[in-house]
Amino acid sequence: MEALLLGAGLLLGAYVLIYYNLVKAPPCGGIGSLRGRTAVVTGANSGIGKMTALELARRGARVVLACRSRERGEAAAFDLRQESGNNEIIFMALDLASLASVRAFATAFLSSEPRLDILIHNAGISSCGRTRETFNLLLRVNHVGPFLLTHLLLPRLKTCAPSRVVVVSSAAHRRGRLDFTCLDRPVVGWQQELRAYADSKLANVLFARELANQLEGTGVTCYAAHPGPVNSDLFLRHVPGWLRPLLRPVAWLVLRAPKGGAQTPLYCALQEGLEPLTGRYFANCHVEEVSPAARDDRAAHRLWEASKRLAGLGPGDEDEEPQEEPQSEDPGAQSSRNSPHTEEATSSEPSPSPKSSPDWAKVTQRIPVKAEPQSQDL
Repeated sequence: MEALLLGAGLLLGAYVLIYYNLVKAPPCGGIGSLRGRTAVVTGANSGIGKMTALELARRGARVVLACRSRERGEAAAFDLRQESGNNEIIFMALDLASLASVRAFATAFLSSEPRLDILIHNAGISSCGRTRETFNLLLRVNHVGPFLLTHLLLPRLKTCAPSRVVVVSSAAHRRGRLDFTCLDRPVVGWQQELRAYADSKLANVLFARELANQLEGTGVTCYAAHPGPVNSDLFLRHVPGWLRPLLRPVAWLVLRAPKGGAQTPLYCALQEGLEPLTGRYFANCHVEEVSPAARDDRAAHRLWEASKRLAGLGPGDEDEEPQEEPQSEDPGAQSSRNSPHTEEATSSEPSPSPKSSPDWAKVTQRIPVKAEPQSQDL
C-alpha cells in the first residue's frame, strides 16, 4: 500500500512539474486600456481566437471577428458582448480560402471602420479534409490569404501607427522546407498535409520577418507567435471518432486551454516596448530563436515575391484578377476548412531584399467590389 501511495505521489508530482513548466501559459500583461482602438481577429468564433478577442474586448477595444460562418461568428460576437460588457464587438465575413472573399472583407472594412490598430492572423487549418482543390489549400488559408489581407489593410494600419500585426504560427515551422518550384501544388494524403502544414507555419515566420523589413520606419510592427500545445477543435478534428473519447481526457491533462494559448498572441499585440523586436518569433511570452531556415532573409524575400504572385499582387499585374478557385460542393469540405492552429517550417533559395514596398494604398483603391463573401466557419 505504501509503495502504491508513493508511486501515486511521484506521478502527481511529475504531472505538477510538467504542467507548470511546459503546459501552463504565463499570463499576458501589456496595455491596460484599448479604448478608442480597433482590432481585427481572424477565426475568432472559437478556441484561441475567441479568447484573444475576449481579452481585447475586456480592455475596451472595438473588436472585429473575421470568420467564415455568419451563424457562428454572430453567436460568438453575442457571447463576447455579454461576457466582456463591451458592445463594440462585430462580425464580418471572411473566408481565407477565397481571395475574392479577402478582397471583399478588406473593401467592407476600409469603407466602414476608420481605425485599425491591431491585426491578429489567428485562423488556420491543419488539414484539407475531403476537399481537393487545384491549389495548396493549406498554404492559401494559413499564409496567402493573411498575406493578401495584411497588404490590403496596410494603409489603415499606417494611418493609425503605432500599430501591430500578429501572425499565429507554431513550433511546427522547424520541420518546414519551402520548395519554391511547387509552392502552390495541390496537397493529397495525410503525409503531404503534415508537410504542407509545417511549410505554411514556416511561411508565417518568414512573412513576419520580411514584413518587418518592408515596414521599417512606418510605425507598424509585426510578430510571429506560437500559442503552445492547445486543446482546441484543431487537435481532435481529424482524429477517428472512436479514438476521441480516449484522447479527450489526455488532452485536458497535457494541453493548454484556449485561454492559455491566447497569451502569447496577446503579449505580442499588447506588450509595451516590443518595437525593437519586430519581425521576431515569440513563445511563452518571450522571444525565441527559430530554425536557420526561418531566419533566412533571402528566402523570406523570395517567399514575399512568390506570395504576391499567388495573391494576385505580382509586379505589373495588380489590376489583374487572380484565377479564382472552384468552390467545393462537398458539405464535409466546408467544416474541414476551419479553426486556429500553431507550428513550424523551413525554406530555400534567395534574391536580394529591397526596403521599398509598393504603394498599397493605390493597390487597395483598385480592388473591385465583390459579391458578399461566403459564410463558412473558421
